Amino acid sequence: MRRYLLSILVPLLLMLVQNSAFAGERAGAFSISPFAGGYNFEIDQRRDYDLRQNRQVYGLRLGYDLSDHFEAELVGKYIDAEMASAHRDVQVYGYGLDLLYNFMPHSRFVPYAAIGGGGLSFNYPGEGADGTDGALNAGVGFKLFLANSVAFRVDGRYILDIGNRGIDNWEYTAGLTFLFGGGKKAAAAAGGAVEEQPPQQQMEKEAPLEQVPAAEPTPGHYKYCVTLGMQFDIDQAVVRPEYRDEIAKVGDFMKQYPTTTAVIEGHTDNVGDPDYNMGLSQRRAEAVVDYLVTNFGIDRSRLTAKGYGMTRPIADNSTDVGKQKNRRIQAVIDCTFTMQEVRPSERLCVSLVIDFDPGQAAIKPQYNDEIAKLADYMRRYPTTTALIEGHTDNVGGYDYNMKLSQKRADAVVNYLVDNFGIDRSRLSAKGYGYTRRIAYNDTEEGRQKNRRINAVIDCVVRP
Repeated sequence: MRRYLLSILVPLLLMLVQNSAFAGERAGAFSISPFAGGYNFEIDQRRDYDLRQNRQVYGLRLGYDLSDHFEAELVGKYIDAEMASAHRDVQVYGYGLDLLYNFMPHSRFVPYAAIGGGGLSFNYPGEGADGTDGALNAGVGFKLFLANSVAFRVDGRYILDIGNRGIDNWEYTAGLTFLFGGGKKAAAAAGGAVEEQPPQQQMEKEAPLEQVPAAEPTPGHYKYCVTLGMQFDIDQAVVRPEYRDEIAKVGDFMKQYPTTTAVIEGHTDNVGDPDYNMGLSQRRAEAVVDYLVTNFGIDRSRLTAKGYGMTRPIADNSTDVGKQKNRRIQAVIDCTFTMQEVRPSERLCVSLVIDFDPGQAAIKPQYNDEIAKLADYMRRYPTTTALIEGHTDNVGGYDYNMKLSQKRADAVVNYLVDNFGIDRSRLSAKGYGYTRRIAYNDTEEGRQKNRRINAVIDCVVRP
């Protein structure tokens, strides 16, 4: 029996490791789960055919994921039983249908609860002693994914033999689970694959690349964004003395962390000529840079001034309140240290290094630690919220990439909720497709840069 199981397990394991493309449970997947373990028969003195308590059991489960959480399994097993009194072998065959509920289907560790029913067929030595009993079972177990579609599985069941006046049996097994397919239409809402494959198309010539926003994070770098609450006199670019403490948010931070650099951005409302506003915003950004150099001793090489005029509003310019919000100075600080080292002032932008399979939105287990950095930060600061942004390259149509980027962002949100306990109300997901390029898509390197997940954390941190 052991050689037989190995002859099945080894080829399946090699095939699955080579072709696996998903992580965790997913709707529409089929599974094969060979197992082995122990079976404990209850001793009942009222019976003529008592069986020894602890015996070996071997079997196979064939499963189908009805959804990411619910799974149905057909079970067949053989129990190597023996009569307690006569020391004679008894052949026991079990069969049934079980329903499983997977508690964290998208994680590497998937605990589950199970219930089911079926039968036990006993083949005793001699004539006329055979019989079949009904059986009910309930239990718990877990699957630990070793690869995207291969999991180590442990299972424990209480089995009620309802054909023999309520005999209580127990079963404990271990084995492997192999998943095939799944993750398409039925799993789309939970972060599975996209419904359709990318349409075949020729790549059109791209428009010139716009300047990448200073707040766009890169792997290994974190962007702390601070809006300085300061006002300038009309048509002036002189920093008033009363705003020293406001600028100190940036100056003191950069003195404490001398490896940081910063882009000082100037923005205006839409009152006046666009070219004039562009020049005014540039002069005001340069005035803040000069103030940081003169009053806080920040080396000028660590600072850059950039004026955007009225091109990047954050509010409606049709109201006075909106205009006031758009007249602003922002500091985007580039940090190379870990995000846990400092308390953010306002907003943190992080690039998560997650690689998805082509056309897929399932998160592979090896990226657990990358997402854990974001989760640990949000647990450390429980008043923070986060927007998860999905971005793609331009391979495929516009609608296809918008759906794909949204599903990938949703998958990260689901992973944070299921695996790290982040409340869903603190998270939102937004897919941008290929509308926010940071590189040209005419090279593989550029396309790889554009395929990214960003987390924008709004930090309302209270002492």
